Amino acid sequence: MSDLFWILLSAMVVNNFTLALFLGLCPFMGVSSRVDTALRMGLANVFVLVLTSLSAWTLNTFVLPYAPYLRLISFIVVIASLVQIVEMAVKKLSPALFRQLGIFLPLITTNCAILGLAIFQTNRGYGLFEGLFFAVGAGLGLTLALVLMASIRESTELSDVPEVTRGTGLVLIIAGTLSLAFMGFAGLLSAA
Repeated sequence: MSDLFWILLSAMVVNNFTLALFLGLCPFMGVSSRVDTALRMGLANVFVLVLTSLSAWTLNTFVLPYAPYLRLISFIVVIASLVQIVEMAVKKLSPALFRQLGIFLPLITTNCAILGLAIFQTNRGYGLFEGLFFAVGAGLGLTLALVLMASIRESTELSDVPEVTRGTGLVLIIAGTLSLAFMGFAGLLSAA
């Protein structure tokens, strides 16, 4: 059980997909202007990551041992299908959220964090439960990064920020600072 905890913690904080591995930067930069929108986008990513993990485990267990050359293309097809299902569900259940997320919801398909999860899970030889904990940790880490960025961006709107750093410049400075902060966790697992 402790191995599962360390897999979750590692994916969430130490090897955070966004702030340490630099995967999933499109929604990180684009949807992180409001905390509520960032939180919802993060939860949508958690959902897609968990479904991707289940699908990758199923493919790795039952299909890909017989056709390993189909690995990448099968992952891409599964991810695109899952995102379409999530997009239709969000559009049906919460039209306001669908409008807030805009183009970034279908862009989960091209979010390299989703494909990265399937590839990392496969390369590390994770079983079903390890893969699920890895997916939840990666999703929570992405959500954490989105919410941190959004909360800082919201607070800077009320601050006196120099003109030269407003807009994209300030977002990149915040992202770099958050990334440096998360790099400080790099020795956490080796110390434990």
